[in-house]
Amino acid sequence: MKPVGSITRGTTNPNRLRRVDNWIAATLGGVLRRAEEPLVVDLGFGASPITAIELHARLGVPVAGLEIDPGRVAAARPYETEGLRFRLGGFELAGLRPTLVRAFNVLRQYDEADVPGAWAAMTATGALLVEGTCDELGRLAAWVLVSPAGPRTLTLASRLATLDTPGTLAERLPKALIHHNVPGERIHALLHDLDTGWRAAAPLSVFGPRQRWRAAVESARDAGWPVLDRPARWRLGEVTVPYASVAP
Repeated sequence: MKPVGSITRGTTNPNRLRRVDNWIAATLGGVLRRAEEPLVVDLGFGASPITAIELHARLGVPVAGLEIDPGRVAAARPYETEGLRFRLGGFELAGLRPTLVRAFNVLRQYDEADVPGAWAAMTATGALLVEGTCDELGRLAAWVLVSPAGPRTLTLASRLATLDTPGTLAERLPKALIHHNVPGERIHALLHDLDTGWRAAAPLSVFGPRQRWRAAVESARDAGWPVLDRPARWRLGEVTVPYASVAP
């Protein structure tokens, strides 16, 4: 089966995807446990297999790392273990039927018009898809949970100790949203309301960034945003909303 897609830059780092991996374990762990033969695909693992190795360790289920670059696949194969394999593949998923696909820092390098087709291809066999973007160290991240019926949620996540303002997360929005961070668009309004709450909660900084972030999320919720998660997730620097509330 011919791989579908384009070779990306392949940049990666250890622990770069720990935020999304921990979210997957907490939010989608039940889906994986209920699957008869759970399989997670790490699509576009990059120049190093480290993020696929970490994903396998964190989830404790079989993982298949897919890359469209044959050289990257060959370099990763010595790291195969029981439950972890590497294959040549792209959006067609190498013919696999995974329970879940994680595709990070892949579609960022495509055109926005390519996103719906890529989402559809990766969920065509019934898989859930977690697609998003993060910075080089994983301190800022955003991802969309996509089902075969379409996108469900958007999650914004950051390392609160180094966060200057929620608006900084705009730099890491998924491709479907990043060009819509302009006045009049809903994603811009969400970031604006988080920023407003963050500034208003500046006095709480003496108690730590978690308290300030929680106040910012509560302020956005009070402004009408349908926040889906609970304070336990907010403490980790996360906020999740229905995708429909921010869709272009």
